Amino acid sequence: MNTTTPLSFLQSLASRLQPPAWVVDEAQQRLVLFLNHVLMQEKQAQERLARKKGSVIKLSWGMFDASLLITPAGLLDRAAAGAKPDLSVAISVDSPATLLQSVLAGKAPPVKIDGDVQLAAELGWLAENLRWDAEEDLSRLLGDVPAHALADAGRRLAAGLKQFLASGPLSASGGRGMEKASQ
Repeated sequence: MNTTTPLSFLQSLASRLQPPAWVVDEAQQRLVLFLNHVLMQEKQAQERLARKKGSVIKLSWGMFDASLLITPAGLLDRAAAGAKPDLSVAISVDSPATLLQSVLAGKAPPVKIDGDVQLAAELGWLAENLRWDAEEDLSRLLGDVPAHALADAGRRLAAGLKQFLASGPLSASGGRGMEKASQ
Protein backbone atom coordinates (compact mmCIF):
# COMPACT_ATOMS: atom_id res chain seq x y z
CA MET A 1 0.00 0.00 0.00
CA ASN A 2 1.36 3.39 -1.01
CA THR A 3 1.12 5.83 1.94
CA THR A 4 2.70 8.85 0.27
CA THR A 5 0.62 11.93 -0.38
CA PRO A 6 0.78 14.12 -3.48
CA LEU A 7 2.53 16.73 -1.34
CA SER A 8 5.30 14.34 -0.24
CA PHE A 9 7.43 15.18 -3.27
CA LEU A 10 7.04 18.92 -2.65
CA GLN A 11 7.85 18.49 1.05
CA SER A 12 11.04 16.55 0.29
CA LEU A 13 12.03 19.10 -2.35
CA ALA A 14 11.41 22.01 0.01
CA SER A 15 13.50 20.39 2.75
CA ARG A 16 16.48 20.18 0.38
CA LEU A 17 16.24 23.65 -1.13
CA GLN A 18 17.25 26.73 0.82
CA PRO A 19 15.86 30.05 -0.39
CA PRO A 20 18.39 32.81 -1.05
CA ALA A 21 19.18 35.07 1.91
CA TRP A 22 17.49 38.06 0.27
CA VAL A 23 14.23 36.09 -0.07
CA VAL A 24 14.31 35.13 3.62
CA ASP A 25 15.12 38.72 4.58
CA GLU A 26 12.29 40.13 2.46
CA ALA A 27 9.79 37.53 3.72
CA GLN A 28 10.64 38.36 7.34
CA GLN A 29 10.27 42.08 6.66
CA ARG A 30 6.86 41.50 5.02
CA LEU A 31 5.79 39.39 8.00
CA VAL A 32 6.69 42.23 10.38
CA LEU A 33 4.80 44.77 8.25
CA PHE A 34 1.72 42.54 8.11
CA LEU A 35 1.74 41.81 11.85
CA ASN A 36 2.13 45.51 12.65
CA HIS A 37 -0.74 46.34 10.29
CA VAL A 38 -2.99 43.93 12.18
CA LEU A 39 -1.74 45.15 15.58
CA MET A 40 -2.41 48.79 14.70
CA GLN A 41 -6.08 47.98 14.16
CA GLU A 42 -6.45 46.98 17.82
CA LYS A 43 -5.25 49.48 20.42
CA GLN A 44 -5.60 46.98 23.29
CA ALA A 45 -3.25 44.57 21.52
CA GLN A 46 -0.61 47.29 21.26
CA GLU A 47 -1.03 48.19 24.92
CA ARG A 48 -0.61 44.57 25.97
CA LEU A 49 2.55 44.16 23.90
CA ALA A 50 3.98 47.51 25.06
CA ARG A 51 4.09 46.09 28.60
CA LYS A 52 6.69 43.60 27.33
CA LYS A 53 8.76 46.12 25.31
CA GLY A 54 12.29 44.97 24.57
CA SER A 55 11.34 41.29 24.67
CA VAL A 56 12.43 39.06 21.81
CA ILE A 57 10.14 36.36 20.40
CA LYS A 58 11.57 33.62 18.20
CA LEU A 59 9.01 32.04 15.88
CA SER A 60 9.98 28.87 14.04
CA TRP A 61 8.47 26.26 11.78
CA GLY A 62 10.69 23.63 10.25
CA MET A 63 13.66 25.38 8.68
CA PHE A 64 12.00 28.81 8.78
CA ASP A 65 12.40 31.14 11.73
CA ALA A 66 12.12 34.80 12.61
CA SER A 67 13.13 36.72 15.73
CA LEU A 68 10.89 39.66 16.56
CA LEU A 69 11.51 42.51 19.00
CA ILE A 70 8.61 44.19 20.80
CA THR A 71 8.92 47.98 20.48
CA PRO A 72 7.87 50.55 23.11
CA ALA A 73 4.85 51.36 20.88
CA GLY A 74 3.58 47.79 21.21
CA LEU A 75 4.52 46.90 17.65
CA LEU A 76 7.10 44.49 16.28
CA ASP A 77 10.47 44.88 14.62
CA ARG A 78 13.06 42.36 13.56
CA ALA A 79 15.45 41.53 16.36
CA ALA A 80 19.18 41.90 15.89
CA ALA A 81 20.96 38.82 14.59
CA GLY A 82 21.93 36.57 17.48
CA ALA A 83 19.53 38.21 19.96
CA LYS A 84 18.64 35.87 22.81
CA PRO A 85 14.91 35.14 22.72
CA ASP A 86 12.78 35.65 25.81
CA LEU A 87 10.18 33.34 24.28
CA SER A 88 10.49 30.63 21.63
CA VAL A 89 7.40 29.43 19.80
CA ALA A 90 7.91 26.47 17.46
CA ILE A 91 5.14 24.97 15.35
CA SER A 92 5.38 21.21 15.88
CA VAL A 93 3.77 20.16 12.59
CA ASP A 94 6.17 19.60 9.69
CA SER A 95 3.61 19.10 6.93
CA PRO A 96 2.21 22.28 5.32
CA ALA A 97 -0.97 20.36 4.44
CA THR A 98 -1.52 19.28 8.04
CA LEU A 99 -0.87 22.83 9.24
CA LEU A 100 -3.34 24.23 6.69
CA GLN A 101 -5.88 21.59 7.67
CA SER A 102 -5.76 22.53 11.36
CA VAL A 103 -5.91 26.27 10.62
CA LEU A 104 -8.92 25.85 8.30
CA ALA A 105 -10.60 23.74 10.97
CA GLY A 106 -10.26 26.72 13.32
CA LYS A 107 -7.78 24.96 15.57
CA ALA A 108 -4.42 26.27 16.67
CA PRO A 109 -1.58 24.12 15.38
CA PRO A 110 0.40 22.23 18.00
CA VAL A 111 3.24 24.40 19.26
CA LYS A 112 6.18 24.06 21.63
CA ILE A 113 6.63 27.11 23.84
CA ASP A 114 9.74 27.86 25.92
CA GLY A 115 10.49 30.96 27.93
CA ASP A 116 8.69 33.89 29.55
CA VAL A 117 5.29 32.70 30.79
CA GLN A 118 3.76 36.21 30.92
CA LEU A 119 4.85 36.93 27.35
CA ALA A 120 3.41 33.57 26.26
CA ALA A 121 0.11 34.53 27.93
CA GLU A 122 0.06 37.85 26.03
CA LEU A 123 0.68 36.04 22.74
CA GLY A 124 -2.08 33.58 23.63
CA TRP A 125 -4.46 36.49 24.18
CA LEU A 126 -3.44 37.97 20.82
CA ALA A 127 -3.97 34.64 19.05
CA GLU A 128 -7.48 34.35 20.48
CA ASN A 129 -8.61 37.96 20.11
CA LEU A 130 -6.77 39.59 17.23
CA ARG A 131 -8.13 39.13 13.70
CA TRP A 132 -7.23 40.64 10.37
CA ASP A 133 -10.18 42.29 8.66
CA ALA A 134 -9.17 41.64 5.06
CA GLU A 135 -12.52 42.83 3.74
CA GLU A 136 -12.01 46.24 5.37
CA ASP A 137 -8.55 46.57 3.79
CA LEU A 138 -9.91 45.56 0.39
CA SER A 139 -12.73 48.10 0.68
CA ARG A 140 -10.17 50.89 1.09
CA LEU A 141 -8.57 49.83 -2.18
CA LEU A 142 -11.52 48.72 -4.29
CA GLY A 143 -14.67 50.04 -2.65
CA ASP A 144 -17.26 48.30 -0.51
CA VAL A 145 -19.13 46.23 -3.09
CA PRO A 146 -16.10 44.65 -4.86
CA ALA A 147 -14.42 44.05 -1.49
CA HIS A 148 -17.50 42.27 -0.16
CA ALA A 149 -17.72 40.14 -3.32
CA LEU A 150 -14.03 39.17 -3.13
CA ALA A 151 -14.26 38.40 0.59
CA ASP A 152 -17.36 36.28 0.01
CA ALA A 153 -15.58 34.37 -2.77
CA GLY A 154 -12.61 33.87 -0.44
CA ARG A 155 -14.86 32.51 2.32
CA ARG A 156 -16.49 30.07 -0.12
CA LEU A 157 -13.09 28.98 -1.41
CA ALA A 158 -11.85 28.43 2.16
CA ALA A 159 -15.00 26.44 3.01
CA GLY A 160 -14.51 24.27 -0.07
CA LEU A 161 -10.84 23.72 0.73
CA LYS A 162 -11.76 22.89 4.32
CA GLN A 163 -14.31 20.35 3.13
CA PHE A 164 -11.82 18.85 0.68
CA LEU A 165 -9.12 18.51 3.32
CA ALA A 166 -11.61 17.02 5.79
CA SER A 167 -12.55 14.28 3.34
CA GLY A 168 -9.16 13.95 1.63
CA PRO A 169 -6.29 11.51 2.15
CA LEU A 170 -4.86 13.53 5.06
CA SER A 171 -7.99 13.35 7.19
CA ALA A 172 -8.61 10.69 9.83
CA SER A 173 -11.46 9.15 7.83
CA GLY A 174 -10.53 10.20 4.32
CA GLY A 175 -9.23 7.82 1.72
CA ARG A 176 -10.36 4.63 3.50
CA GLY A 177 -12.84 3.74 0.80
CA MET A 178 -10.10 4.17 -1.79
CA GLU A 179 -7.79 1.78 0.09
CA LYS A 180 -10.39 -0.98 0.14
CA ALA A 181 -11.15 -0.50 -3.54
CA SER A 182 -7.48 -0.77 -4.49
CA GLN A 183 -6.80 -3.94 -2.45
